[in-house]
This record gives sequence, structure tokens and C-alpha cells, in this order.
Amino acid sequence: MDIYQIFTAYNNPWSHREILFFSGILIFAVIVVSYYIRKEKLNKLQAMAILAEVIFMGIVFGSTVFTRTGTTRQYELVPFWSWRDILRYHDRQLLKENLLNCILLLPAGALLPLMMNREVKWQEALAFGVLVSATIETSQLITMRGLFEWDDMIHNGLGCMVGAVLVNWVISFISTRK
Repeated sequence: MDIYQIFTAYNNPWSHREILFFSGILIFAVIVVSYYIRKEKLNKLQAMAILAEVIFMGIVFGSTVFTRTGTTRQYELVPFWSWRDILRYHDRQLLKENLLNCILLLPAGALLPLMMNREVKWQEALAFGVLVSATIETSQLITMRGLFEWDDMIHNGLGCMVGAVLVNWVISFISTRK
């Protein structure tokens, strides 16, 4: 499955209610960010990063929770079960899913240093990624729209951490070149 197939398979069209809900959140975010720019509590780069994060999180929650159809309540409570199956059964599809879960929140982590206007510690980015992922997984469990699993939280958290560390490194590299 290539990236385009993954994107189209996991990004069903949004309902009018979902579009309205997300639009409301985005409008609220624009108003709040504009207020803080006027009060000089945020700079424009921070504001753009915050709005990009809100949009990105809307896309992520849309593809992982909102646009999925409900089935039965599913959960896997054994941590690292996916890696056990990958090693035991040489399951390449499951390996691909794990890697894609690492990549899923990498952009969210990459935006963190820009939003915070400072270097973000790897522990902070990991905690943010796990918290976002726990929200997704819990939403999937409650709405019966996916598999609740610890592995996704671990992989998403690691991806978020990698994104923040990479952007920290790039900013540090650019700063030393000046």
C-alpha cells in the first residue's frame, strides 16, 4: 500500500457536522491566536505553528476517529504485541503499520519547538505525543471506531519525540551558522 492509498483509505469524506465542528475549533483558534499576537504574547511564527498544529490535529483525529464507521469495541492490552507478532510471524504489513504510526505524529512534534519558541525536551515531546495518542485511542475505544492499543501510543509518542528532536537540531544548527 503506497502513501496515496493509505491517505485515501484512512481519510473518508467528512460529514457536515464534522466540518462544522472543526471549522468552529479553527475559528476559535484563529481568534485566540490573533488576540495573543496583539497582546505581544506570541510572535507570528508561533501563531502560524499553532494554527498548523490545530489543522494537523484535525486531520489526524478525522482519519483516526471521526470518519471511521463504528464496529465492535476492540482492544489489545498487551504492550508490544505487534512487535511480538512481527518477529514471530514475519508480518511485514504489521511492521509497516508500526512505522506509519511512528510517522503519524512526527509533524506534530516538529511543530512543538516553533509553537513554544524554545527548544523542547525530548521527554516533553514524548509526553505530548503519548497524551495525544491516548486521546485518540480512548476516543476509538469509546466510539468503537478502531483498535485501542498501547503500541499505537508508544509509536505515536516516539514519532512526536523524533519530530521535536529533529527541529531542535535544525534550529540549533541554523543558529550556530549565523
